[in-house]
Amino acid sequence: MSDPVLSIDDYLSQIWLQKGLSPHTLAAYRRDLELTEVWLRSRSQALSQADTASLAELMAERYEQGASSRTTARWLSALRGYFKHLVRNNLLSTDPTQELKHPRMVRSLPKSLGPDQVESLLTAPDVNTAIGLRDRAMLELLYSSGLRITELVGLEMTNLNMRQGVIKVIGKGSKERLVPVGGAALHWLERYLSEVRWQLNPGHLPILFPSRLGRKMTRQTFWHAVKKYAQKAGITTDISPHTLRHAFATHLVDNGADLRAVQMMLGHSDLSTTQIYTHIAQQRLKSLVHDHHPRG
Repeated sequence: MSDPVLSIDDYLSQIWLQKGLSPHTLAAYRRDLELTEVWLRSRSQALSQADTASLAELMAERYEQGASSRTTARWLSALRGYFKHLVRNNLLSTDPTQELKHPRMVRSLPKSLGPDQVESLLTAPDVNTAIGLRDRAMLELLYSSGLRITELVGLEMTNLNMRQGVIKVIGKGSKERLVPVGGAALHWLERYLSEVRWQLNPGHLPILFPSRLGRKMTRQTFWHAVKKYAQKAGITTDISPHTLRHAFATHLVDNGADLRAVQMMLGHSDLSTTQIYTHIAQQRLKSLVHDHHPRG
């Protein structure tokens, strides 16, 4: 039974219209809110009737069940958004999440690849096939421009300006940014566009990288391809969908790139998110001293 004050469906529909959230973010909010609603219902409470004590009890229970600080922080953010929305729209007088403390986040450094590993991954696709040439162009563009996989598979032909060497990216929150494309990526894009894109796109879709079925590719489909190429390249590091994005940023910072410029290219709204790559560079320097200095 949905909440009589404001159902989760109605709330998500409203914030989707207001904030332009991605399907991935909406799905995460839905899971967290529905989990809370089910737990409260077992205690004869509607979601909108939750008090601070009940939510604190649920938070403690989640910790006991092994929920990480990151997962708990996301859950709390989803709840805060819901209750702030109720207060803002005069559907509730007080926000029960105000007294809940945000869990301390231990920021983990993103996993990246060294330049040699990146080279092995980029050269893994068989460019003598249409799919292989498409995937080589996609991998090159990921590493050249630091795109998210979701941004990559959503690109259309109109987003790409080969003459100027830039690509228009629609990022989180529907924010647009222009990102430069390197020479190597432009080379493989040109080959892909002139040699095989027409084979993969019999329906003349505007999408830049259609699937083997001539449709828009899902992020999961390309992520499975990345893992396959990593295995073929002999990469044993546990990689993530953001691995080439992290490599792009890490290698730029390693070579002295301005952090503000890297922030703009990645589409980070907060510079502190980008600063994590300076920590990676510092760790590498420490490892270098430790491994090679006579008194390291």
